[in-house]
Amino acid sequence: MAQKTAVYPGTFDPMTLGHFDLIQRAAKLYDHLIVAVAATSSKQGALFDAPARVNMIKEDVAAHGLANVTVETLDSLLVEFCRKRGVAVVIRGVRVYSDFEYEFQMALTNRRLAPEIETLFMMPSENLAYVTASTVRELARYGADMSAFVTPAVHKHLASMKAAE
Repeated sequence: MAQKTAVYPGTFDPMTLGHFDLIQRAAKLYDHLIVAVAATSSKQGALFDAPARVNMIKEDVAAHGLANVTVETLDSLLVEFCRKRGVAVVIRGVRVYSDFEYEFQMALTNRRLAPEIETLFMMPSENLAYVTASTVRELARYGADMSAFVTPAVHKHLASMKAAE
């Protein structure tokens, strides 16, 4: 039987508990989940470069024993990344309607470029649906406690950034 693999792409700057919730849940649905971390971020006020984001996610994945999850840098079109790895499913998180509008456009574009690749929309757990990376970045600028919003690895890195100031 063929192994079922999915890709969960994003900037993850920083990874929130909502992102990690989707990683854990998608890892239960697929034999292998690849978390694809965008090499560059167009997000205003980016906190971490790609290698730091990859390392934090790897740290949290290892700490939770998610042996079927790997983390890679995404430095190409998503559909090309998927084709090179033989992946036919892309996981995308949607919290609110505005997320869906953007993700729907991206899914249709990807379908046009690669009709063999499907997009699966997943919602985070209800208690995490309000958490966004942009909110976390804003809170980080003001030194707020982020332990309720981010994973332990991200929290540790944010705390070390604050201590270095």
